[in-house]
Amino acid sequence: MKGLPGRRVAITGYGVVAPCGVGREAFWQGLLGPGTTGGQATSLAGWDPSPWYENAKEARRADRVQQFAVAAAAEALEQAGSVGADPSRFGVIVGTGVGGLHTLEEQVRVGIDKGARRVSPFLVPMMMANASGAAISMRYGLQGPCETVCTACAASTHAIGYAARQIAFDRCDAAVTGGAESADTITALAGFTNMTALSTSGRSMPFDVARDGFVLGEGAAMLVLEVWDRAVERGATILGEVVGAGSNADAFHITAPSPGGSGAVACMELALADADLSTADIRQVNAHGTSTPLNDAAEAEALNKLFGQPGPPVTSTKGVTGHALGGAGALEAAAVLLSFEKRLIPPTAGTTEVDSAAAIDLVTGEARPWEPGPTLSNSFGFGGHNGTIILSPA
Repeated sequence: MKGLPGRRVAITGYGVVAPCGVGREAFWQGLLGPGTTGGQATSLAGWDPSPWYENAKEARRADRVQQFAVAAAAEALEQAGSVGADPSRFGVIVGTGVGGLHTLEEQVRVGIDKGARRVSPFLVPMMMANASGAAISMRYGLQGPCETVCTACAASTHAIGYAARQIAFDRCDAAVTGGAESADTITALAGFTNMTALSTSGRSMPFDVARDGFVLGEGAAMLVLEVWDRAVERGATILGEVVGAGSNADAFHITAPSPGGSGAVACMELALADADLSTADIRQVNAHGTSTPLNDAAEAEALNKLFGQPGPPVTSTKGVTGHALGGAGALEAAAVLLSFEKRLIPPTAGTTEVDSAAAIDLVTGEARPWEPGPTLSNSFGFGGHNGTIILSPA
């Protein structure tokens, strides 16, 4: 296995903020728990950003999505330890689908109800999609490429793949990368409801015969990537490796996947070629698995075309996390890293009767023991954006 062309890319830290758990261990326990029930969205109840900010004023000047990103980055960097990279070659590549939607919606109401002069001067820096990446770079003095990927639900998978290439191609030596999202506002929920994307039952049931839409999630996950040789030299604990990434477009429809999952097949093939792997090398698939009728059917068909039947074990963590849009791929990358460590594939929560048309080896009920190996993680976004990364144990 050659991995990405160029320099090898090690993962030396990661952090997680999710409704099912804040921090790596709490997140893992959440992934083993019951699925979402009874609502259109699952959110971090009682979220308190104060541990990651000097004072309440600083926290108030950061939208919820930025708070999540900062908290996840702090855990990731703490685990990675002293990376020691030149700050000018330490990048921040973050994905999001929406950005500071809570702030935007709140200030729109202020403007309408109280007039333009009452709109907060912090509206723009709080709502802009690049605020999370900017906040991380400024907090840690990271002066390398600081960029934000905004490709709907594929954003953080694209971000991780892009960050890995920046390191592999010698554009930087380390990067904080991942994604964050918090978009469960009144207007967003109404929009998703009216386009019939959200579950009417309030349950996320990926690949289930009774699936009826997704449950909106939120959260963030950040990874620390660095040059493999440098990580070895400094004695870092290497948690995994980014060995391949693929990105393409369906060029078909603004919300529906391409017929037969053709774009998804091509994207996974690009990632496999990038990693110099065959389908027989893949030991797990972390599916996009949103619980919508069209997405799950197209992804299952794509997996069948690529891997045959039954193919490698498949799981979707969205039965627990809900669909965190642009943050979803990063949360799923964190789940993959935990599955390496725990030597378990988390079950697809919420799914009780797998759609027979899917014909995939879906892990349900309880976690499945496995021998960790190369794992393919998919993200497919509105607009026809497809992203796949392949992570391998160290």
